[in-house]
Amino acid sequence: MRLMISFAALFLSVVLLQISTGGVGPLDALSGFALNFSSTEIGLLGSAHFFGFFIGCWYAPRIMGTVGHSRAFAAFAAAGAIGLIAHMLIINPYAWAIMRIASGLCVAGCYTVIESWLQAKVTNETRGRAMGTYRFVDTFASLIAQLLIGILEPAQYVSYNLLALVCCATLLPITLTTIKQPETPVAPRLRPKLAIHRSPLAVAGVLVAAISGAAFRMVGPIFGAQVGLQVEQIAYFLSAFVFGGALAQYPVGWLADKYDRRWVLIWLSVAAIFSSISSISISSDGSLSIFILAFGFGFTTFPIYSVAAAHAHDFANSDERVELSASLLFFYALGAIAAPLFASSLIGFFGPNAMFIMIACAHLILVIFGVTRMRARPTLTEKTPYIYAPRTSFLIGRLLKRLRDQEKK
Repeated sequence: MRLMISFAALFLSVVLLQISTGGVGPLDALSGFALNFSSTEIGLLGSAHFFGFFIGCWYAPRIMGTVGHSRAFAAFAAAGAIGLIAHMLIINPYAWAIMRIASGLCVAGCYTVIESWLQAKVTNETRGRAMGTYRFVDTFASLIAQLLIGILEPAQYVSYNLLALVCCATLLPITLTTIKQPETPVAPRLRPKLAIHRSPLAVAGVLVAAISGAAFRMVGPIFGAQVGLQVEQIAYFLSAFVFGGALAQYPVGWLADKYDRRWVLIWLSVAAIFSSISSISISSDGSLSIFILAFGFGFTTFPIYSVAAAHAHDFANSDERVELSASLLFFYALGAIAAPLFASSLIGFFGPNAMFIMIACAHLILVIFGVTRMRARPTLTEKTPYIYAPRTSFLIGRLLKRLRDQEKK
């Protein structure tokens, strides 16, 4: 209870931030659809978000070091709110793309501040409980964000204004907290080659996780609209994906700790291929079926990032963990930037089923590469524990480092 009270302001900011920034992606997709944007233009919005996220991950620690935690958080939250409010002032997909860069900056910057604050305040005794609460709060808020789409009218100023109000509300817990601001941590060096050297398969897994998750969350509403789902049904469709991914963490984590993680990655991808192919054959006539398949798709694809990250950390020493986490997130951001634009372009040329065909092909490549890598390196007998790794900021590795090392002993 004391832990919850101590971090209540930070966790409340996480909830509000996730609701506002998590809701804008599907709202943009549905609004673009209503405003006759092309599929490629809608996909560009999702790619722009992750481009802003990547820039924010890179520069947020430096900005935080210059102006302090609270001021940096206020600046990034303001950028997100401005991007939301400006949507209905300029009805143009390329202008919206710039606004979505601002939303990506907001996400990366605010999470960097929150995770820096958490890192400075947790102890070895409270780290596990703090991270468990943090992950639960983040996932729960993401689920709420998807459900909001069912009540927000697409292409309406009021809808964007409501999300902007929630984004502004994230400022209140952080700026009014009585917790003393911590020292600014040194930003981790970005060494993409480190992840490649430690585990090429982990890099491939992270890229495929990005392709699956970013394409589904940013372009999935287009798929839903084109197969005949109503707005409320699209909200349930996206929520089923998040819910499935959340429920998968424990059983997949148990399997990843008990068996060879490469086999876990391979079989998750096989299941994802089956789920993707099944999704192609359904339509709005069986809305329950499409929700079940979305749940299964989230269950099989959402944990892949964490399994890949755990596999990479098996081959790293303690001093490399922070930079390795940042390196993996770098590759995730690259995949997430490319996936929505590519998926939406395919939908524009070949129809809504093209998104799942693209995702199935990505997982097929991961299966083939995984089998190949199993022949190149033997199985490790000593492994780091499986830990759900949020894709939030380059500083997340600092929070998870001691947790991995502590549980490994």
